[in-house]
Amino acid sequence: MILPEHKSTGFELFNGESLENVLWLSISEAAILGGVKAKTIRRAIQSNIIKYKITNNRYEVDFASVLEYLHSKTKLKNKLDQFGLGQYVDKWRGRN
Repeated sequence: MILPEHKSTGFELFNGESLENVLWLSISEAAILGGVKAKTIRRAIQSNIIKYKITNNRYEVDFASVLEYLHSKTKLKNKLDQFGLGQYVDKWRGRN
């Protein structure tokens, strides 16, 4: 029995951009770093808002596009700032 290979999808909106040196995260990792639920990341994947690829039947998302998406709406940006990576930014700024 020969299974069809999964092709990476979701790049149609990002033509001409080099995908080298991209930080790929699992959906759960992206959700934790973003301070949102995994369902939020899955909805963005379904809507082709963030870059993703499928590897070994697992979704991997581009961290930069996740950050862009989380900054696109005030509610998501607030969650990023309060529960995600944003909660540590003041600590980083204080060290400089």
